[in-house]
Amino acid sequence: MSLVALSELLGASVRDASGAVRGRVREIAVTPQEHPTRIAFLIVRTSDGERMLPVASVKSAGSRVRAATDASAWERYSPSDGVLLLKRDLLDQQIIDVHGRKVVRVNDVEMESTPINSHVSLNVVAVDVGARGAIRRLSKGVVPSFTLRALLERIPPRVIPWQYVNLIETDPARRVKLKIAYEGLSKLHPADIADIVEDLPPADREAVFETIDEEVAAETLEELDPDIKLAVVESLDRDRVADIVEEMDPDAAADLLGELPAEHTGDILKQMQPEERREVAQLLEFHEHTAAGRMTTEFLAVADTAVVDDAIEALKRFEGSREALATIYLISSVQTLVGSVPLVKIATSSPSAQLAHLSEDPVFCAPDTPQNEVAALFDKYNLITLAVVDEHGRLSGIITADDVITMLRHRD
Repeated sequence: MSLVALSELLGASVRDASGAVRGRVREIAVTPQEHPTRIAFLIVRTSDGERMLPVASVKSAGSRVRAATDASAWERYSPSDGVLLLKRDLLDQQIIDVHGRKVVRVNDVEMESTPINSHVSLNVVAVDVGARGAIRRLSKGVVPSFTLRALLERIPPRVIPWQYVNLIETDPARRVKLKIAYEGLSKLHPADIADIVEDLPPADREAVFETIDEEVAAETLEELDPDIKLAVVESLDRDRVADIVEEMDPDAAADLLGELPAEHTGDILKQMQPEERREVAQLLEFHEHTAAGRMTTEFLAVADTAVVDDAIEALKRFEGSREALATIYLISSVQTLVGSVPLVKIATSSPSAQLAHLSEDPVFCAPDTPQNEVAALFDKYNLITLAVVDEHGRLSGIITADDVITMLRHRD
């Protein structure tokens, strides 16, 4: 058993059973529907056209290939669907390296050569995404083989095992794109997924958002560069976008839809569930660069007569963002904001303790407060959340620290 690189096989001379050189290897083919890793045949360029040399007829494979049959027995090659060609479909393609949290390029493909009776079996075992594969390709035919082997032994391997690779057909030309299994992608932090997506070409960005679940897609969408975010949304079907937007914080959803053409926004709103549609439509009425335009309507508020145990029950039922959990607001009998309790106080107090006794004076602002003043309030009071109240003192929404960070990052 030994490892053979794709770059080593490509261009290798091929001798038939008579010992005569009959051509050179142009491609290596896998038929995934028959076997996901096994090489089915080599495509050999001969003097009378391209021929298919079945691996079952290959005695040895490396920088030279020996066949156990005469060239006259090799069938002519004609392109067909369902065949993965390693050079065409894998070399230099981009791949999502989940463990490295980035997009890398396939420099080579590693195969395992195993002797079986009078022939060898070739199986794909990994894709090389490191310097070793790149140097092997660049040095072929330039550096003597023994010198190259010594050099490659000094370079640590950087490969992705084939079992972690998932082949996905993404375009009409039937070029097979190489991706790490999306199940692994979905386990990454949304910010890491966003970094990966931003490095992908447009068609592959769309493929990611079509595949990962709506909740992960929503969190990832919020982390994307604004221009890329809009491009992704505009590339997806309206119903798919609606499913993703429903999982976003209402303020983020409103910001996103506010950047789209009115017709596009209207189509997405129609596809959304009534409650989510109502929340987002309400926020769309506010100017983006004000407190109301930055706030979310998902917050925790309980009566000012409640105890810690009541707040804990409210926490269990809350479906908003984790950032909004940092503060529980107290509301009077006439729905006005009268206090705020940090989550840490609830966690460290007796279940029967009155929230009013744990309350702090809430910091708040009006809906039309400019966003630069909102940022100043967060800075002055070291806030995690900021309440937004209407002219009657009623709590309309809250702004969270992550919203402010996003606002400052994207501010001109």
